[in-house]
Amino acid sequence: MRCHEVDYTIVGDDMQMVQVELDPSETVIAEAGAMNYMEEDIQFEARMGDGSQADQGLMSKLFSVGKRVLTGESIFMTHFTNQGRVKRHVAFAAPYPGKIIPMDLGKLGGEVLCQKDYFLCAAHGTSLGIAFQRRLGAGFFGGEGFILQRLQGDGMVFVHAGGTIIERHLQGETLRVDTGCLVAFEPSIDYNIERAGNLKSMFFGGEGMFLATLSGHGKVWLQSLPFSRLADRIIAHAPRAGGSDKGEGSVLGGIGRMLDGR
Repeated sequence: MRCHEVDYTIVGDDMQMVQVELDPSETVIAEAGAMNYMEEDIQFEARMGDGSQADQGLMSKLFSVGKRVLTGESIFMTHFTNQGRVKRHVAFAAPYPGKIIPMDLGKLGGEVLCQKDYFLCAAHGTSLGIAFQRRLGAGFFGGEGFILQRLQGDGMVFVHAGGTIIERHLQGETLRVDTGCLVAFEPSIDYNIERAGNLKSMFFGGEGMFLATLSGHGKVWLQSLPFSRLADRIIAHAPRAGGSDKGEGSVLGGIGRMLDGR
């Protein structure tokens, strides 16, 4: 294997974390700030790039950093290595309620495309790159723009998403989904954007103006609660400036808050 072969355990239900077991000298890479805890003998170091190419020169590293900037991620990744002589564990937590999706790239053809910001951690040797949308419609209206994250390798990667996760295996059929609900898909899947019905349905149907269409043969991962939808609800029900409160259950809710002393 090119990637380190790590074992793992998913802990929790709605606020999950993944515990990665590292043999001596094994390494796992993660986004900055994702670590929850680590046992003794685990050493971590922030590095430029994913470290998938040991002989990578300065210009190649700068190019890799530039790709991460395009996806909105930090230019540094954290490498956690077991420097001891026995197995040790390090855990990584998802940043909001949802699920962690373990993916074995060795069993998925060596490559998966996912929405940016969804990568959590991966076995050392995994290459993190970008994939540009070739179609203007998918780029402008696909929810995440022209850029997707490309995960390549033959080891384990872990992706986080909101709510409940649905894994579909398409066998030539077409699936239409809300653009924000798409998490990841295999590169064999054809990804495009279409209008959500007629003009009346687009503006008043409540399902957005565009839908993502996924067709072909391969796996697709969907989420039930995109973070943008959760954030919109929180903002909509947050107390207004000046003390006005028109949140959920306005009359009964106001009485309840009075009884609670708020």
